[in-house]
Order: sequence, then structure tokens, then C-alpha cells
Amino acid sequence: MSDRTISTRERIIEAAGKLFHAEGIRAVSVDAVAEKAGLTKRTLYYHFRSKDDLIAAHLEARDQPNLDVFKRWFHATEGDVADKIQGVFNSLAASAMHPKWKGCGFLRTSVELIHMPGHPAIIVGRAHKKRVEDWLCNVLEGARTPEDARQLARQIVLLLDGAFSVVLLHRDASYMRSAGEAAALLIRKTQP
Repeated sequence: MSDRTISTRERIIEAAGKLFHAEGIRAVSVDAVAEKAGLTKRTLYYHFRSKDDLIAAHLEARDQPNLDVFKRWFHATEGDVADKIQGVFNSLAASAMHPKWKGCGFLRTSVELIHMPGHPAIIVGRAHKKRVEDWLCNVLEGARTPEDARQLARQIVLLLDGAFSVVLLHRDASYMRSAGEAAALLIRKTQP
């Protein structure tokens, strides 16, 4: 693959991401993405077989950067694992206060595609959420059994995704901080 091809593909994904974030995936046409990227629809279809593939590629491009942000916030927070996990929630709360914040793109996409459980973007979203859970499981293991760490990681994912939804609904970032407090309490109560 040449540098030009990579550049064009990335430009399409970037244009799609801006539009999807602003308007939602169902509201955005392939024509609009091509126009935003400054190329023809034919060129777009050269790089992506369908809008479905483009949506999935957009989420794949967000997967690792989103997880890296969680890791960065975790490591930037002082204290024990409970404090650090709470720090991730607090950083999310600060992000949620931005007027353009729209929650979790993986969750928003799953809502738009709820009737299509086999959609490529749903599969990418599911994989992303699993990677977040796996990361949490790794940081929680320590003296816990792998089974206990997995259970706790799942509970924290539920707090995280629930907080994304409620904060988006109420436009009140304090729900994210409350979820972080609950996560820290849960971690401390389950310490061996």
C-alpha cells in the first residue's frame, strides 16, 4: 500500500468521524463523507466496499486511541488502583463538561444499529468494550484470582457504560464522578 493510499483512506475515516460525531451514522450519507474528504464517491468506494465497512473502520480507528486515553488517565492519577480507576471516571467527567461531548461513540453506534447485531461496526464495538474489560481485569488482578478480577472488571464496565448513558441523557457530569466513587468503593470492598 502506498503512502498516498494510506493518506486517502485516513482522510476518509477522519471526514467520516467528524460527520458521524456531529450527526450520527445513519444521518450521514456516503456522498457527504466524500464531499467532506474532498474526493469523489468512486474514490471512497475504492477504499471501502460499503458505508458499513466505513463505519466499522471509523470505530477501529478509535479503538486503541480511546483505550490509550484511559490508560494515560489511570497512570496520571496518584494513589492505589481504586484511586486510579476513580481518576479515569473523574477525567471522563471533565471531558463530559465540554459542550461538544457526545458520550461513547461505540455505544451511540450500537444504539443506531440495534436492529443489526451482526453489523461490522457492532462487532468492532463489542471487541473494543472487551478490550477495555480485559485492561481493567489486568490492572485489578494483583492479589485477586483471575475470576474475581474478571467479575470486578465487568462490574466497573457496567458502571462506566451506565455513566456514559446517564451523563448523556441528563447532561450532568456529576453522574460520572458518582460512578467513579462507586467503582473505587467496589474495588476497596473486594480487596483480598
